[in-house]
Amino acid sequence: MTSSRRRDELELLAARRRRARRKARVSRRRRVGLIAAILLGGIAIGLASVSFGGAVAFANGCKLSSLQPISIGANTFIYAADGSLLGSIPAEKNRTPVSWKQISPWMPKATVAIEDKRFWSHGGIDPEGIARAVVEDVRAGRVVQGGSTITQQLVRNLYISREKTVKRKLKEACLAVKLSQKHTKHWILTEYMNAVYYGAQAYGVEAAAQTFFSKHASRLTLSEAALLAGLPQAPSDYDPFRDPSRAIARRNEVLRAMLATGSITRDQYYAAASDAELGLEPGRLYKDIRQPYFFSYVRDELARVYGPARVRSGGLRVYTTIDPRFQVAARKAIKDTLYYASDPAAAVVSINPANGAIRAMEAVYPGRNKNQFNLIAQAHRQAGSTFKVFVLATAIEQGMNPETTTYLSAPLHYQPDPTCDSSDPNCAWNPETYDHTYSGSTSVFSATLRSDNTVFARLTLDVGPENVARMARKLGVRTDLSVDGGYVPSMGLGSIAVTPLDMASAYSTIAAGGVYSRPMAIRKVVLPNGKVDEEAGWGKPDRKRVLADGIAAEITKILEQNVLGGTGVGAQLYNRPAAGKTGTTENHADAWFCGFVPQLETTVWVGYPRAEIPMESVHGISVAGGTFPATIWQRFMSAALKNAKVLSWAVPKQYPVYKTWDGQWQYSGAGYDSSSSSSSGGTYYAPATSEETTTSAKPSPSPAPAKPTPTPPTRTVTPPPTEPPPPTEPPPPGIP
Repeated sequence: MTSSRRRDELELLAARRRRARRKARVSRRRRVGLIAAILLGGIAIGLASVSFGGAVAFANGCKLSSLQPISIGANTFIYAADGSLLGSIPAEKNRTPVSWKQISPWMPKATVAIEDKRFWSHGGIDPEGIARAVVEDVRAGRVVQGGSTITQQLVRNLYISREKTVKRKLKEACLAVKLSQKHTKHWILTEYMNAVYYGAQAYGVEAAAQTFFSKHASRLTLSEAALLAGLPQAPSDYDPFRDPSRAIARRNEVLRAMLATGSITRDQYYAAASDAELGLEPGRLYKDIRQPYFFSYVRDELARVYGPARVRSGGLRVYTTIDPRFQVAARKAIKDTLYYASDPAAAVVSINPANGAIRAMEAVYPGRNKNQFNLIAQAHRQAGSTFKVFVLATAIEQGMNPETTTYLSAPLHYQPDPTCDSSDPNCAWNPETYDHTYSGSTSVFSATLRSDNTVFARLTLDVGPENVARMARKLGVRTDLSVDGGYVPSMGLGSIAVTPLDMASAYSTIAAGGVYSRPMAIRKVVLPNGKVDEEAGWGKPDRKRVLADGIAAEITKILEQNVLGGTGVGAQLYNRPAAGKTGTTENHADAWFCGFVPQLETTVWVGYPRAEIPMESVHGISVAGGTFPATIWQRFMSAALKNAKVLSWAVPKQYPVYKTWDGQWQYSGAGYDSSSSSSSGGTYYAPATSEETTTSAKPSPSPAPAKPTPTPPTRTVTPPPTEPPPPTEPPPPGIP
């Protein structure tokens, strides 16, 4: 009897809890409905303010009879600068539409869970989703969530334009409701999965299954379906070919959404999420595409303007800036330098400083011919000492004369918080030179040629890390350089990861005398009617002066001397002026050479794409910017400029105006007794770091004031360049 009464009490308690939950859900839905009603009411008031004719036009536009999908079968072709075909972007006919029964049951479950969890219950639009998105956007002060349903996305991607107007959004919502009333949910979801872009040239679930797993969509496993369902939100960011770790994180996010919606059990979730292997088996979709790195970059540029639907089916003819002869030269320069299967990868990007046209964009990963990771535009790696040029530009702009201004070359101890725990690696910053030799008081000019970390660390503190970031940004670096909302002094030594395209664009601005040109890959686009698209602005250089020509000329003069007798001697060109800067990161994980002649800038990066792997024994030597990168640069530029006119540097119209320089860190922060100064750095000892950057600490974004040392050390020792040219080595068989 007691057991029966206890069971009755538990059932009563459970019933009360269920009623409370139902009441809470109803209350929440009412609140969401109220927010949505307010939003829709506001939109209605806005519409009431338009003319009667405009309202009639909108009403006529919201008819299912107006839904005319983009025509199928009009491929978009991409051409090089010489008119040769680079490849075609697959149109609808390159896909294989499949029925609901030909799709793995995991795929619709995963798609609904991550894209539109109330898909089966709403009528085409989701007021609760819209309200949630608006609340989150208002709270964040920017767009962080979308409220579009799968039905709205289907309408937007296939039928109507993508302009961001209230009228278009209203039309989209109206058509989504009507489409949902006319067709079944299975039809809408099948159409969506057959049309959406999954990345890597794959449109539709069947093409995606073939591209990533070389199998039919019907055979997709839970883990594979979750991976594919997570791609449409940002195909380039989550591309498993380019960034497997990020793809796995996104896949697991989809699996959690499936678990939350009850689509899978907890055991199924753990089994799929614990799989660290993606099981990729790439298809042959890229077999007819030349220059895949540049091709993918152009495709992304087209999609940014036209949207993926029109790019794949709009019948465009796209003429680009790439020079096939330069591409061949870049590939040959890399292969003639790094010829063993175990060698690191290399990337080359070359820009015309006069207009920003990308003339070469090539990468080679020895032993991995099918690698599709875009090393030029997507890969972010630490820039090392190539970033010091931005510190130099900032200082000259502030009035520092690099030839007469001297700084202390000695180990630096920077600790903005004197109370922090010294055992914490983020407590202090202790940059050293690459070879642990120091020259005491030295000019900034000489320090640039030596690539002296300690001088440029002090100079970064004096000019301000935020000003260095601002300089890099205006010269052409588009990667966010902030760390937790601030800028760290180690940025001046290249501790922040950037792309080769960032660096090529910035150095191209210096080569152009301080005039920035937005990197340009497309010269013109011809529409299906034979007319050139003039409205998009293709082929029109987007230029702006961002640096005085006198400052650019002074930097060029220093970088020219760096090639003649500094760390960049391995990049010297025969009978032609050249300027450039080397860069090497900690443990030799990344090596760079950024350089230019008056009519062409080229940036070379060498490293292992999959991780920051030390390159301390490649062909028997440690890889630094003055070794393989400088050699690749020299070989490429010699071939690319073979028939080009030899030009002299432009004479500036106005030279820099210098002032007396009094930096508070100029002779401060010495980590050793200056009286014992020697070429070995006296008695100061610190963890070994590279010549180009220090990653042992993350200093405070706001440097603390320092007390200047009144008497700098006077003894100077001038060691040889810290990055010598590559040692002579026998060439591989078949290479003279």
